[in-house]
Amino acid sequence: MSIESRLQQITDRHAELTSMMSSGELEGDKFVEVSKEYSELEPVVEAINTFTSTRDEIADLKEMLVDPEMADIAKEELKELEPKLPDLEQAVKIALIPKEKTDSRNAILEIRAGTGGDEAALFAANLFGMYKGFASANGWRVEVDSVSENDIGGYKEIVATISGNNVFSKMKYESGGHRVQRVPETESGGRIHTSAATVAVLPEAEDVDVDIRPEDLRIDTFRAQGAGGQHVNTTDSAVRVVHVPTGTVAECQDARSQHKNKAKALIMLKSRILEAQMEKAAAERAGDRKLQVGSGDRSERIRTYNYPQGRVTDHRIGLTLHRLDAVLSGEELGEITDSLIAEDNASRLAEFE
Repeated sequence: MSIESRLQQITDRHAELTSMMSSGELEGDKFVEVSKEYSELEPVVEAINTFTSTRDEIADLKEMLVDPEMADIAKEELKELEPKLPDLEQAVKIALIPKEKTDSRNAILEIRAGTGGDEAALFAANLFGMYKGFASANGWRVEVDSVSENDIGGYKEIVATISGNNVFSKMKYESGGHRVQRVPETESGGRIHTSAATVAVLPEAEDVDVDIRPEDLRIDTFRAQGAGGQHVNTTDSAVRVVHVPTGTVAECQDARSQHKNKAKALIMLKSRILEAQMEKAAAERAGDRKLQVGSGDRSERIRTYNYPQGRVTDHRIGLTLHRLDAVLSGEELGEITDSLIAEDNASRLAEFE
């Protein structure tokens, strides 16, 4: 199907949905379904309309060039409009890229200290602070589901749910090995050390994604633990859920209610199973996975945070920013994320060339 045909098909469907929503005849699940599709098409149609109206206006101006009285005006307006057309066409193509069904989901963020002992745990805490800042800048909410701390304020592991609009579409590029180069707080000699942490970002699963039989689950309860093994709760409110057929494990200890922790642990479990299914499907399509989570070893990295030089480098796209503090605060992480999205879009636009 040509691009022109696709554009017409989308605008026709948008008009049909508009008519359905204004009829007042939709109710319940059908209204929700139509509203969702309408919302997804709205920005696409807006991009199409802007492109086609500009293109038509350019065509009209070119016809005016043959009129001696209007030629000068037409030339001036063409000089302003013509350079805009390629960018508007690109915006339409990007809008036409099929959206992943998980892009609009909340995300489950998992950070684990890798190579580097206590310093790696401190770095994991820095990364969590960066994502909290990024979430705040985007108007998202962060809830800690489980955490394992060391004695100096670092995280051996932390799992959190980030909720808001289109969280996974931006956070999914953070999955992988992260490396830090700095003089550790625990190092008295002033030598630069390299430590690592891994980040995994999973789309929050919905019931329709993963079908789990109750008999395939093993559910254990235990007391939530604080730093250094100290009890932070005197009841067995923390919950660990194991999906026996796959060996997938999830636990939640943040809430004081065992019921709430069980519900959140089940969502995390389904999200991990969904992620495994998505990885398998991606591997079958592409032969490899572009952004996969490493083992925590310092050699498997997607990004390096270099404190002595004040820089952050994303190795997948060769982007370096000399604004380390602003990135780690979450304030400028969006610049890296936007660049990764642009690179991803560029590779997916090949089908339109």
